[in-house]
Amino acid sequence: MKKRLVTGAFLAILVAACATNPFSGKSTLALVPDSEILPASFQQYDKFLSENKVVTGTADAKRVENVGIKIKNAAEIWLNANGYKEYLKDYKWEYKLIDNKELNAWCMPGGKIVFYTGILPVCKDDAGIATVMGHEVAHALANHGQQRMSAAQLQQIGSAALDAATTNKSSTTRAIFSQAYGLGTEVGGMLPFSRSNESEADKIGLTLMAIAGYNPDNAVAFWDRMSKASGGAAPAEFLSTHPSDATRIANLKALIPQAKAEAAKYGVKFK
Repeated sequence: MKKRLVTGAFLAILVAACATNPFSGKSTLALVPDSEILPASFQQYDKFLSENKVVTGTADAKRVENVGIKIKNAAEIWLNANGYKEYLKDYKWEYKLIDNKELNAWCMPGGKIVFYTGILPVCKDDAGIATVMGHEVAHALANHGQQRMSAAQLQQIGSAALDAATTNKSSTTRAIFSQAYGLGTEVGGMLPFSRSNESEADKIGLTLMAIAGYNPDNAVAFWDRMSKASGGAAPAEFLSTHPSDATRIANLKALIPQAKAEAAKYGVKFK
C-alpha cells in the first residue's frame, strides 16, 4: 500500500508539472517556475559580470550586441506570428563580451547572454556569431534550464520514492537499487536528455538565425571550424552531453531547408 501511494503521488507530480513549449511543441517538466528561475538567473549573471572582465566599447563587443538584438527580434517575430506575444515579457536581454580565451558562449534563462573573446575567431563573421547566438538563445527560449533544474529535482523525488518503496529490503538490496537508480538516471536519463536539448537548440537556433537574415548554410561552416578548433577533444557521444560533431553537422544539413522555408514566410531571402 505504501509503495502504491508513493508511486501515485510521484505520477501526480509529473502530470501537474508539465508545460508545453511554443518553440519545441513538447510538453516538458516545469517543476521550478520562472518566478523563481529568472530572478536567480539575473542575480547570477550580475555576479558573473562583476567577477570577470567585460569588454566594452570595441567593435567586437558591438558586433555581439547587434547580432544578439537581431536574434532577439527574430524570436519576437516568430512568437508574435504564432500567437505568443507575451512569452518574452519577463525577459531582460543583455549581450556581454567577456575577455576569456575559452571557446564558449552561453545564455541564461531570461535572455542573459555571454560571449567569450576566444570563440570570436572561430565564429569568423556575423553569421558565425549568429549561429552561436541562435543556439544559446534557443536553450533559454526552449526552457532547457528549467527542464534541467526540474529533472534534478525529480531525481531527488525519485530517490525518496525509491527509498520508501524499499524500506523493508535488506541493506544490500537497497544499495543495489540505489546504485542502479543512479546509473540509470545519469547515463540513461540525464545525459541523453542533455544531448536532446543540444539538438533541439540547434534546430531552433537555425530557424532564428534564418529569420534574422543570416543564411543558415553558415551554421555548417561554423561547426566545421569549431570541430577543427577543438581538435576533436570530446568524449564518446554516448557519454557526452553534446552530439558528436559529425552528428550535429549532419542534422544541421537536414534542417537547413526547413529553416529557410520558415524565414521565407517573413520575406527573408538568401543569395
